Amino acid sequence: MSLIAIAMFLVVCAVLLAGYPVALTLAGVALAFAGIGTLAGVFDPSFLQAVPNRVFGIMMNETLVAVPLFVLMGVVLERSRVAEQLLTGMASLFGRLRGGLAVSVVLVGALLAASTGIIGATVVTMGLLSLPVMLRAGYSPDTATGTICASGTLGQLIPPSIVLVLLGDVMSSAYQQAQIRQGVFSPDTVSVGDLFMGALLPGLLLVAAYIVWLLVQAWRRPDLMPAASAERFSLWAFLGGVLPPIALIGAVLGSIMMGIATPTEAASVGAVGAMLIALFRRRLGWADLRECAESTTRISAMVFLILIGASVFSLVFRGYGGDELVAEMLHGLPGGRITAVIVVMLVMFLLGFILDFIEITFVVVPIVGPILLAMGVDPVWLGVMMALNLQTSFLTPPFGFALFYLRGVAPDAVSTLSIYRGVIPFIVIQVVLMLMLAWWPALATWLPDVLD
Repeated sequence: MSLIAIAMFLVVCAVLLAGYPVALTLAGVALAFAGIGTLAGVFDPSFLQAVPNRVFGIMMNETLVAVPLFVLMGVVLERSRVAEQLLTGMASLFGRLRGGLAVSVVLVGALLAASTGIIGATVVTMGLLSLPVMLRAGYSPDTATGTICASGTLGQLIPPSIVLVLLGDVMSSAYQQAQIRQGVFSPDTVSVGDLFMGALLPGLLLVAAYIVWLLVQAWRRPDLMPAASAERFSLWAFLGGVLPPIALIGAVLGSIMMGIATPTEAASVGAVGAMLIALFRRRLGWADLRECAESTTRISAMVFLILIGASVFSLVFRGYGGDELVAEMLHGLPGGRITAVIVVMLVMFLLGFILDFIEITFVVVPIVGPILLAMGVDPVWLGVMMALNLQTSFLTPPFGFALFYLRGVAPDAVSTLSIYRGVIPFIVIQVVLMLMLAWWPALATWLPDVLD
């Protein structure tokens, strides 16, 4: 039975590598194994009776309503050319300094991460806007591409992020399961807001570390990041490009931190605020609004269809005893929960080469999450570590998703090897931050405890 569960997981990975849609692959492979197992008498089909309840639970989950709202917020901001105005404003402020253009890209990437949270969109947008500017300014291809890739992946960690919304919802369910297994029938809860607050300080530290590294490199090697010939600095143009998105992000996060709004309610504030910014800039006509609505519908439908497929997969996986097998393996490791966390992080890192964060969040976390949390791991710390781990995976050659996104929009003169070399220092920075989080868990848990 356990071997069948392992075989099912491997078949899913193989079918995904073949290029089939994720949601249909998860549900299709699971139903195929369930049908074969039922005919062979080794699978109890009563497990599938829980599918309607799970689908209904997804439909009634108020936390997940934040997903289409945050997607709409990001799509509208992208449509209103916020990224272009942000980059222009930041470049006019820092461009005359050595390394100033790279610092501008990191700051813009952080703001886009907080406003869109979609890695692919951020990397592609930054690649189209900033890579030609950096290359014309004399930046080395390694430095330019590495900075863009690293800045584009900040959407994994900096709230409000779609990644954290999905991960927070799954982590909340896993935490309740872990406590029930321990005999606690009035379990504590962990919310998406807790995960937002837990990821805020590590996210800001990561941005600061990127900037420090770039400034040190600019001081040591001026030829890598020469000063750009920026246009005359205009305070009003700078404030007009930078203040609206900063105010919007501050309103979203501030309402959550002060307990005024739930993440879902704050997401609605973000969506309405993004539309107001676009209307003020006269970049949201009826045709634009229709395109934003269609794009939001496509992305949201993809997310929820994957969630339904992952629910079917997890039911069949449990029906074959896969969760018990994973629990036995993790509990049997020498070194207790420390080794178990390291093994899970390593597996998730490798899976990040072939699966997107949505699949990993919906498929892997529900399996390993309750086990690790039952071993005494803090749920907020674990969620932040998982987000940072996946961010590192998406940045690591040769299979990182961010590298593929940038390769698709980079000019032919920029080699793939340059992109690979450029991201190495930023990967090292992220690994150091993970080690700091492992040594000082309070980096992730302090702020949620203070605001609780």
